[in-house]
Formats: sequence, structure tokens, C-alpha cells
Amino acid sequence: MKIPPFIQPALNYADIPADIFLIFDAFRSHSETRLHRHKWGQLQLVSGGVLELNTQDERFLAPSKHAIWVPSGIMHQSYNRKPISYCAINIVPHLTQPFPDKPCLLTVTPLVEVIIDDLRGRNIQIAETQQDKRLMAVLYDQLSSAQPTDPFLPSSNDKLLLPILSALESNPADPRSLHDWADFVHTTERTLARHCKNELGISFTEWRLRMRYLYSLALLKQGGSVKEIAFTLGYNQASPFITMFKKYAQCTPEFYKLKHSL
Repeated sequence: MKIPPFIQPALNYADIPADIFLIFDAFRSHSETRLHRHKWGQLQLVSGGVLELNTQDERFLAPSKHAIWVPSGIMHQSYNRKPISYCAINIVPHLTQPFPDKPCLLTVTPLVEVIIDDLRGRNIQIAETQQDKRLMAVLYDQLSSAQPTDPFLPSSNDKLLLPILSALESNPADPRSLHDWADFVHTTERTLARHCKNELGISFTEWRLRMRYLYSLALLKQGGSVKEIAFTLGYNQASPFITMFKKYAQCTPEFYKLKHSL
């Protein structure tokens, strides 16, 4: 197997240790990074929680199965509400041509997650052995062909939507319907539905489901039972919650809990 050039020492980047290198960290609740940018492109992934990243133009939320891509030179700042296990995959500019030219959310494969878990477990930040160089080559191949997806939980400063989205982020279990929220902001249900589609790109129902999914990740990591979490999120029984969770995580909440609980 021919090894790509990124396994060699970085070229023309004196302060970069290799053409591709990883950084692992574990962040506590409510920790954030300062506004900054890199000379290299960066993919940020988290395990067992949700990473929030803000650029000048957009906010991204990366739950399980997703990574945030930040091209070189882009100012950004990250924040996490709950403890997370973090990985940054840093790639020098001459190897970032296959990646989008704007920040975006990328869907990662199960193989990427397995490789990251293995490298984290052995604290491999730079490939040195031939075996790890081949592994890093597979990781790069998987990531460079990953497909962009919409921001998992779109945000908006729209005067009708902002108070609703803020309220639901504070209390994802709020049971009020679209009709109720329309009354709350003094408009019609039809007008509010149109604003959701135009501003968020998804329906109100879909946005609320995604918000509840993100909230459930932290509860599962803390060890809560599936039934208790379902009730906390406003479900009358566990089965609708399980169906919703599997839609986004491609696994059951119980499996996710076993893998990520503290």
C-alpha cells in the first residue's frame, strides 16, 4: 500500500509537527476556547456529548457521527455545555483540497470513530510506525470523502424564532405546539411555519426533535435510565424516544449509554 505524503514530516511549516497530526483533550462543562484561527485545516470531533462551534457567520453543533470542518484562516471559537472527549485532526493546507472551502458539518463513518478511539487509546498524535501510517492514511481517505450535511441544529436571529428557540434550548421538554408558540409571539401558525422553513431549512417539529436528541446525550452520559430520560423530554413512554434517538445516532440510547456513560 502506497503511503500518502502526509505521513512524512511537514513541508514548509516550521511550527507544524507533521502534515497531519491529532490533538486529544477532555473538556469540563462550560469550557470554551478563545477566538482564534489556524494555518492548517481542522476537523473537530467529540465523543459522548456535543461540541458547539461559532464562526463569524454561523453556529455549528457536532453530536455523535458528525465532525466540524474549519478551513485554514477561519476565525472560530468553541464551547461545550457538558464534559466531552475531544479530538482535533489537523491537516496542512496542501492536503485540504478535497475538503469544502467553508466551515461545515461532515458526517463521519463508524470506521472513523473506531480509528479515533484506537489512536486516542494509544495516545498517537503523529504516525511514526508503518502500521500507524497506514491507519492514518485510511483515516484521511475516510474524512476527505465525507459528505457535508446541514448544521445539525440551525440557529436564527429572526424576531419571531429567536425567543422560541431560546426557550426550547433552555427547556427541550416544553410541550407547547407550533400553534401555542405562534400565539406566544403574536403571529399565525402558518406564518411561523414559513419562518421555520425559510430561516432554519427544517420544520419546527424536526428542530425540536434534534434539540431533544442533543439534550438526551448528556443525560445518557450521566447514567440516566432510558425511561427516565424519555419522561424528562416529555414522552409518555420510552418507545417514541428510542425511535427518535435511533434516527440520529444509528444506535439505541442504551447502547450509547453503555459506551459513553461516566
